[in-house]
Amino acid sequence: MCGIVAVIGSREAAPLLLGGLKQLEYRGYDSAGLATVASRENADFGLMTCQRAKGKLANLAALVEKGGAEGFLGIGHTRWATHGKPEERNAHPHRDTASEIAVVQNGIIENYRSLKEELEAEGVVFNSETDTEVIPHLIARELKSLELESSVKTGAMLLSAVQKVSLQLTGAYAIAVIWSKTPEALVVARKQAPLLIGLGEGEFLCASDTPALAGFTRTILPMEDGEVALLTPLGIELYDAQGIRQQRSPTLLSGSDYVTDKRNFRHYMLKEIHEQPEIAELWVSRHLPEGLSVDTPVAFPFDNSFYQGIERVQILACGTSRHAALVGAYLLEQFSGIPTSVFYASEFRYAAPPLMPNTLTIGVTQSGETADTLAALLMEATRRTEHGDPAFASRQLGVTNRPESSLARQVPNILDIGAGMEVGVAATKTFLGQLFAFYGLALMFAARRKSRSQEEILNLTNELRAVPGQLRLLVKKHDQISEELAPHFANIQDVIFLGRGINYPIALEGALKLKEISYIHAEGYPAGEMKHGPIALLDPSVPVISIAMPGVVFDKVLSNAQEAKARDAQLIGIAPEGPDTKIFDSLLPLPKVSEWISPLFSVIPMQLLSYHIAAHRGLDVDQPRNLAKSVTVE
Repeated sequence: MCGIVAVIGSREAAPLLLGGLKQLEYRGYDSAGLATVASRENADFGLMTCQRAKGKLANLAALVEKGGAEGFLGIGHTRWATHGKPEERNAHPHRDTASEIAVVQNGIIENYRSLKEELEAEGVVFNSETDTEVIPHLIARELKSLELESSVKTGAMLLSAVQKVSLQLTGAYAIAVIWSKTPEALVVARKQAPLLIGLGEGEFLCASDTPALAGFTRTILPMEDGEVALLTPLGIELYDAQGIRQQRSPTLLSGSDYVTDKRNFRHYMLKEIHEQPEIAELWVSRHLPEGLSVDTPVAFPFDNSFYQGIERVQILACGTSRHAALVGAYLLEQFSGIPTSVFYASEFRYAAPPLMPNTLTIGVTQSGETADTLAALLMEATRRTEHGDPAFASRQLGVTNRPESSLARQVPNILDIGAGMEVGVAATKTFLGQLFAFYGLALMFAARRKSRSQEEILNLTNELRAVPGQLRLLVKKHDQISEELAPHFANIQDVIFLGRGINYPIALEGALKLKEISYIHAEGYPAGEMKHGPIALLDPSVPVISIAMPGVVFDKVLSNAQEAKARDAQLIGIAPEGPDTKIFDSLLPLPKVSEWISPLFSVIPMQLLSYHIAAHRGLDVDQPRNLAKSVTVE
């Protein structure tokens, strides 16, 4: 989940590294560091400088501003701690005993303990608690062996050492390595963790994700699994896991602009909540244009064969993406008539259900880099290939906000939700984009399977077309209501969220948002399950937030809310105004829309209330503690 950046070229590396790390800080922000090697133009040619700081990137930037980080070659890192506390000694880059080799890593080295014990037996002294520190010591050992054969220090020598060390490492990682004895050589390697090479004019910038390349280049070379690359001012040498030279053309970044701007908003999260009407309008204009037939109600990039023969769907996701998947499963089952299951991707990897033929597997990940989701999809595809029966052949679809991601390179079909760059760690507009993707799939499958009448399909289509305008009014209204309500949560420690049917996943999402950014303990439950245990938690100090939208479970939800009120809980309703909803102590009013599309509206008050509670508490809304935007480790 960390972010790494590496650069080699004809410009000072430190500003480029800091700029790239700033764009990757959403991947981790408990410490940061960089290392540079002085270029030939510098009197200290070959001198390596390493600077590291605990906390946000600003702390590192202040160190660099004082000087010392000179040279055209460098590597940088912003950390989300896995091994070792967020302290300066655990910050990257990590170096060998002689401080000649520096390494940054994103990922986890699973066999680092045995490697560390082996190195300690040889007299190596470790200075950190990290798994990464074994890598520079292993490379130093390999280089020492290679130096016995040749006194000429070359980039090829460093490349060879990294290739040999890569074979010793178990786990998922992306690394960048520099050696003070080769100031014009950079080596990078990737195994099950993202790494991109950006091509500039006489320079190269490597990074964990595309935002770091913004303003540098739009020409990229995504590295494949197991590849190692040597970069010099003269070009790129790319090798696969077997050491065979690869020839591959670069590609151009397409789609969203990765330059971020808060505009006039206090936080990125608030800006991104306010962008949701625009996201909805863009989705409708792109996928629900006027003139489509009822037989093909959505303009998706798949031909008819994609929908044929599918008898069941399984969805793999984590976190907020899983909540979107639960709404999607409800739509696919109840509207389209397809049996659908949702799995935690992390659990699916180790307890997958028996293979069933004619199954569509959908992976949902806003970043397209979620390690568990990618691994689960790969495992499922491998199992089906090994089965050998064409009916069991893997049919996979990825739903993501990043069409240039690892997901897009791994699965054959992609739905780009087109939400634009999301900086806030707590997902908001990408959740809405994922919901829209599932509405589109539900409409298409219902039309293909004829599980709904043409009138029902047309009604849902028209309701979705009206959503952008309704959301515009809703966001503005609830921004003010939530800001006024937030101070009442100043001393609250526990909150219960209730929902039923299609809005049960929204209750889960509301609880997750509140936990993520305000650090208030919150849980989401199916409203009907309250009396089966959770009701014991209720007292006047525990607010209950209940989603009650008109539909088949409306009366049941109100009845469950009454049960909570009878235990003196403060009752907050997310529901339309009317005589039935006067039972709530506070009401976050929604328009009267059909139950089918209600999640697109009920999630808005959840997001804004969570935001304003956290902001009122003076917390770091965009970068909450212990979290990272893209979970690229298991």
